[in-house]
Amino acid sequence: MPDTEKTQTRSQRSKWIVIGSVIGLLGLIAIGVGVGVGVSKNNSKNSSNTSSNSANANGATSDSSSNGDPTQTDPNDPSTFEKDPNLHQSFYALAYTPAGSQLPNCTNSLDDVMKDIQVMSQLTKTIRLYGADCNQSALVLEAIKQTKVDMQVYLANYPTPDDSTAYTRQRDEIKAAIQTYGTDHIAGVTVGNEFMLNYLNDNEATDPNSAVGDQGAAILIADINDTRSTLSEMSLSKTLPVGNSDAGSYFNTKVLEAVDYGMANVHPWFANVTVQTAAAWTAEFFEETNVQPAALLSNKPQMYIAETGWPSFSSDAGNANNGASDASEANLQIFLDTFVCQANQNGTGYFFFEDAEFGGVEGWWGLFHSNRTLKRIQLPNCVLN
Repeated sequence: MPDTEKTQTRSQRSKWIVIGSVIGLLGLIAIGVGVGVGVSKNNSKNSSNTSSNSANANGATSDSSSNGDPTQTDPNDPSTFEKDPNLHQSFYALAYTPAGSQLPNCTNSLDDVMKDIQVMSQLTKTIRLYGADCNQSALVLEAIKQTKVDMQVYLANYPTPDDSTAYTRQRDEIKAAIQTYGTDHIAGVTVGNEFMLNYLNDNEATDPNSAVGDQGAAILIADINDTRSTLSEMSLSKTLPVGNSDAGSYFNTKVLEAVDYGMANVHPWFANVTVQTAAAWTAEFFEETNVQPAALLSNKPQMYIAETGWPSFSSDAGNANNGASDASEANLQIFLDTFVCQANQNGTGYFFFEDAEFGGVEGWWGLFHSNRTLKRIQLPNCVLN
């Protein structure tokens, strides 16, 4: 049985996955498969540039000096980008935040987002966002429109326990994007990212179903219900599902009863397991902690792994090993080889994770360097139908 206590200790890691020129494109990709470890507290969500050369655990570097931006046969038509034979549409989904999408410094751009979409579309047909600030919902939908890719996106609202305006501000951004682009490329709307984890940490509590947890859940459920009402009043062409994302061990039952789907962050690295057992641990933790409890609820919310992966390096020697295995490109390869195709075969919905925040391994998630060049790895080739 997975050690859930180990998955609840990461309260200092930001969850914003930022990709693009600033943070590392498929970091995006990293997107994550995220299964639910007790992922971190969103203290800072801006992305930072990763190094142009990444080093593996043995100190060797992976050259990323070239540019990985897709080439367009028609420079004025983003849909004419050339496919990279090293990329395969084998990932169920990716977790993504456009670089520069955090207030107050909105520095994201349509050009960068289109390049990200061009690359990500060669890996998956589904991505998820974390929030809606800085017009990111509209930027992503416009990029999908101009690149003409077959892609669905889970839009998202990132409310915070200490700022009631964060929800309404992002709700209005999402509403405006839907009014402009319609629902053809929208898979759902996620309300909350580690809201319960952060609320419990702020109130010095640990049990999401305690009295304190229920207080936080009441705030979140009000936002979820308001999102449903907003979408209903828009008389859309289809009913968009509404969900929630949190650390795997921090779902409140009442919150799950109020949503159509849940997304759980699950990271074997922070559970201190070996890379050889990481994929199995991830699958078991997700099944026992998230899938089985959700199946007992009357609404039976669909559960996904919101983040998962393995870091390829650490910025400091003290965090280069999780107590069982190194952060290295070789071990990232092992996790890819043992998780992705197996999860596809088992029908597990997952989002692969990327993050470039803070020190230690935090800038070294994902499959790509900041310039969209692939790390020294071979991507799985088990294309999803």
